[in-house]
Amino acid sequence: MGNTEHLFTSESVAEGHPDKVCDRISDAIVDAYLNDDPNARVAAETLCTTNRIVIAGEVRGGNSVTHTDIEKLARESVKDIGYAQEGFHWADCKVEILLHEQSSDIAMGVDASDKKDEGAGDQGIMFGYACNETPELMPAPIQLSHRILQSMAKARHVDEASIFGPDAKSQVTLRYVEGKPVAATSIVVSTQHKEGLTQAEIREAVRPFVLEALPGGWMCPEKEFYVNPTGNFVIGGPDGDAGLTGRKIIVDTYGGAAPHGGGAFSGKDPTKVDRSAAYAARYLAKNVVAAGLAERCLIQLSYAIGVSKPLSVYVNTQGTGQVDEQKLGAVLMELMDLSPRGIREHLGLSKPIYARTAAYGHFGREPDADGGFSWEKTDLVRNLRTASL
Repeated sequence: MGNTEHLFTSESVAEGHPDKVCDRISDAIVDAYLNDDPNARVAAETLCTTNRIVIAGEVRGGNSVTHTDIEKLARESVKDIGYAQEGFHWADCKVEILLHEQSSDIAMGVDASDKKDEGAGDQGIMFGYACNETPELMPAPIQLSHRILQSMAKARHVDEASIFGPDAKSQVTLRYVEGKPVAATSIVVSTQHKEGLTQAEIREAVRPFVLEALPGGWMCPEKEFYVNPTGNFVIGGPDGDAGLTGRKIIVDTYGGAAPHGGGAFSGKDPTKVDRSAAYAARYLAKNVVAAGLAERCLIQLSYAIGVSKPLSVYVNTQGTGQVDEQKLGAVLMELMDLSPRGIREHLGLSKPIYARTAAYGHFGREPDADGGFSWEKTDLVRNLRTASL
């Protein structure tokens, strides 16, 4: 990249952010339906505001899942996040459920038949990205932003005396030299907290979590370390600001370091390519970088509703590739069937593995033994290294 220097910023939000509360509830509903029926179709949207949760959308299959079950899931999700405050309490909030049967027109386009394979659940474009800035092969600003809030949440969950509330945001700005991150230039953390604390007290409570998250020597100048800049953050969560499913799509992905197709993930079963194809694109991009074929890799996929094969596959190694991008794209399509069915089967997506994705990013996570975060595996590396490229 030459002798260039620039700043780049990404943000994260905690599990108690109003939008993330909604993502968690929507994905808990997806899990419930898939647990009952791996072929269930779910598109569940959630709204949260002061002591109220509204769930709407379309479902098919999973006939054993009742509205009583869904209300219980919503309350359990809120309880697990940690909301038991006057304006948003897991036991007292009103839960309204407006789910109905999936449109037969959509079902006709998606379902497999004798004459066609299972089609994509919608049209759209999806992006996957990986880079070698962190061990997780994620852009450093978003990964560090997540790390700060994850460690704060962990401390809050194990210590009932913690001053932190469930709602929080972080923002990390890094300085890049010749394309590599070298230090933080500013850090912003806003966290809900117990009443009666000074801004200085909250700042010092947050500091060790920031220092723990950053590589050694990367801490920003003291004057650029901002904690609760407004001065007070006692009222948080849906009581302070209404939340909706799918409003934190940049937080969910790459923090703005790569394009986003626009479709949210949470609340959608894996026939929806907004979710599954974005996971597939990340999986392929990560394996390319893990194989040492590029320092950065961006992949775009596109689909039409009811059509099984992708309309386009685009690979861009952003000037860092060691192989021809056109040949690389062809090899990737040989290694993975990018139809909705192929993606779902290759990554094992028809499982109840989605509630855990609702906070701290869908990418850059450790694969779980039960199949969660399967798109973070690097099991294509050997095949990529031995391919004729």
